[in-house]
Amino acid sequence: MLERPRSIRDSPKMPSDALSEILRLTTVESMVTGGFDAGGPWALRFPAPKSLKFFALTKGFCWARIDREAPVRFEQGDVGLLTAQRPYTLSSDPSVTPVDAMALFSGRGRSFVTLGDGTEFSYVGGHVLLDPTSGTLLSEALPPWLRIAGVTGQAARFRWLLSELVNEREQRLPGGTLVATQLAQLLFVQILRAEMDGNDRLPPGWLRALGDPRLVPAVQLMHDEPARAWHLDELARACAMSRSTFAARFTAAAGIAPLGYLARWRTHLACKALRDEKLPVASVAALAGYSSQGAFSNAFKRMTGLSPSLWRERHAGTDLA
Repeated sequence: MLERPRSIRDSPKMPSDALSEILRLTTVESMVTGGFDAGGPWALRFPAPKSLKFFALTKGFCWARIDREAPVRFEQGDVGLLTAQRPYTLSSDPSVTPVDAMALFSGRGRSFVTLGDGTEFSYVGGHVLLDPTSGTLLSEALPPWLRIAGVTGQAARFRWLLSELVNEREQRLPGGTLVATQLAQLLFVQILRAEMDGNDRLPPGWLRALGDPRLVPAVQLMHDEPARAWHLDELARACAMSRSTFAARFTAAAGIAPLGYLARWRTHLACKALRDEKLPVASVAALAGYSSQGAFSNAFKRMTGLSPSLWRERHAGTDLA
């Protein structure tokens, strides 16, 4: 009997939730990569990040500006996330001429540096490594730039995570790198949760749909059983809505109709299985809910522009970014 691929298989012991499932599919690792303390006038310009970039202020305030956007003031306890691949500047004042951040860090060969007397401001930064084939599922669901205020409902959790990150940096205890990585992962999840709470700021996509409690039952059903032939009536009934009301609300939030969302999710799962598993294409097709290999191949090619076999050939052994 064929075993379902790990990327499609459901756990028989513990119910999953859609956010955790998507993060497992798309996110490789969150990690703290550096930071700095500052005092007096200062400004640093960073190159466009190749991955999602996050940072947190543990002391003081600063101005943050990405190219083509207005500057945003960050206060102690605030957290920022940058998804756009654009250069950005952090400063004590937007009028200060910035220096090249990478030259400063690389020249000293350190991940943490001090600007001026270092008494007024502290910053911790990191990035989120994404799966190269499915990472766009996450990056495209987020705005180019966001700020989570330290006074939000999640503030207590942010403060605890930030204080622990600072402790790990200062105490340099055994296992500190691993602890900091886990704390950074938790911080990133809290950022997503905070954005879901204020989901009007989010672009249409799955994250916005998950932030709508009226739609969560339908999203969860599709993630629990992606291979099932779901009907619109069933999904609407799970959300206690009429078919037309549910379809309109889902499409407005997710940017795609419910069954289109299901087809896209199946494609992401199939891509992961084709790359990481050694099952025949016909087996992946059946596990993804298609009645025939031909139907699967046609749907897959519409979504990706490639046949399943060619997609597997091009992505086999893809390194994680």
